[in-house]
Amino acid sequence: SSQRTARLAPPPAAPPVPLEDVVVIERSAVPERCERAVKKGDFVRYHYRGAFPDGTAFDSSYKRGSTYNAFVGRGQLIAGMDRALLGMCVNERRAVKVPPHLAYGKDGYGDIIPPDAILHFDILLLDIWNPEDTVQVKTYSKPEACSRKVQVSDFVRYHYNGTLMDGTLFDSSRTRLRTYDTYVGTGWLIAGMDQGLLGMCVGEKRIITVPPFLGYGENGDGSDIPGQASLVFDVVLLDLHNPKDGIAVEKLQVPENCPRKSKAGDFMRYHYNGTLLDGTFFDSSYSRNSTYDTYIGKGYVISGMDEGLVGVCVGERRRVIIPPHLAYGEEGTGKIPGSAVLVFDVYVVDFHNPSDVVQITSSFRPETCEPRSKKGDFVKYHYNVSLLDGTSLHSSLHYGKTYDVVLGTGQVVMGMEMGLQDMCVGEKRRLVIPPHLGYGERGVAGEVPGSAVLVFDVEMLDMEEGLPEGYMFVWNSEVTPDLFDDMDKNKDTQVDSAEFTDYILRQVSEGKGRLAPGFEPHRLIENMFANQDRDGNGKITAEEFKLKADESPAHDEL
Repeated sequence: SSQRTARLAPPPAAPPVPLEDVVVIERSAVPERCERAVKKGDFVRYHYRGAFPDGTAFDSSYKRGSTYNAFVGRGQLIAGMDRALLGMCVNERRAVKVPPHLAYGKDGYGDIIPPDAILHFDILLLDIWNPEDTVQVKTYSKPEACSRKVQVSDFVRYHYNGTLMDGTLFDSSRTRLRTYDTYVGTGWLIAGMDQGLLGMCVGEKRIITVPPFLGYGENGDGSDIPGQASLVFDVVLLDLHNPKDGIAVEKLQVPENCPRKSKAGDFMRYHYNGTLLDGTFFDSSYSRNSTYDTYIGKGYVISGMDEGLVGVCVGERRRVIIPPHLAYGEEGTGKIPGSAVLVFDVYVVDFHNPSDVVQITSSFRPETCEPRSKKGDFVKYHYNVSLLDGTSLHSSLHYGKTYDVVLGTGQVVMGMEMGLQDMCVGEKRRLVIPPHLGYGERGVAGEVPGSAVLVFDVEMLDMEEGLPEGYMFVWNSEVTPDLFDDMDKNKDTQVDSAEFTDYILRQVSEGKGRLAPGFEPHRLIENMFANQDRDGNGKITAEEFKLKADESPAHDEL
């Protein structure tokens, strides 16, 4: 690298030796920022080249492939080097000329340094620390809101870049594309990191500087971290929880009117946005344009959500924060990493219980409320229908005409059948119909969502009394004993379909008989004729013709 090349460059020329008894220092490279300078008692790691005045090299730490490590001012170095290192900054480079009496003096050093030798050193300082040092923490970004800080025994997920004091990168969680996940304060980390992470908020960014005796000590890690190295970690905290945590619920919006709260065993429809604790999005029901529909309290969803959805109102918005041991655990799933805390912003659209019946509330009833509707009656009514959260779906008023049905014939959903019974003209009701009595799990494509609870506001406008069960036609007066002969217009001893139809319609128009209301008259008469035409030849004979009173209970007749 360019940095490494710079370190191996030839040493700059040393200044001339003055007559006085000093070490001559020239600062050849000084970093822009110098947060700490060497003082007596500090421990330093540095590279150097040693040469005589004629340029002949006598030693180099670069050749040995390791820095020179020593305390300053404790007699571990020649006196001139002790002086030369004072005031140096990390990444500073100095050219130093040391007179003999501050080096190896008259004795020299073996065969390497001759007596009375002037020594030139090219020094590059890489690290400084002191035995009195503690972990240094510098926060450079912190979220406005910090509801919780890291404590001992918490489990955290964070990203980091790890460098030596001189900026050399030795490790990064980002290059592995996954967070570092661990407990804090329980010995899973180096002691300095255990201390440096305490008090952090999710989303906080801090620089943690760890002296070697709280890092990897004298021996380093055997790979990228040398012995006696200070470590600098640039950390961003993404997640935080404790194994003892339960879910946390924040009620963001609760409707004023909440007649019912959800309980275990209910079936719920809700929307949600799902994020990690640092705000990273992982899922949303809104993006699929459909609610999430499930039973609660029965293990159909993660246990934290099972718990978080109990006790909510329709229309409520709440935030459910779920620790990983109540979510997807250490393994995670899909976009959710292992050991992740999950944040769900939930909006409850509706819920019901399979045991629910139709809820009927009469908002207006005339003083005289008779007759009351029953099975077989033909009723006309207006309605507005909405979901339980108030979302409007449909209204008969939009068409300017009533909705007309015969009760008990399956023309409307079962819940509406039940809700329209025992009602009088002019009465207004609200019907809350659970899906098993409405449109079920499938709903109606494009109109009614699956498993939706429906709210109908109904007003009965007209009602025509139906016929007794099993009858399509009844007489309003005594039946003539010559009924068959009266039908047989051409007196051929048999009645065809036209004769039968003409006769029945005439009785209805003259008020002598009545067809079942709400059905197309000719369809009814066709069915009546088919019932009388027992041999299916298109003619009714006197032997075939029978009144209802003469029939078995299973036969629908006159």
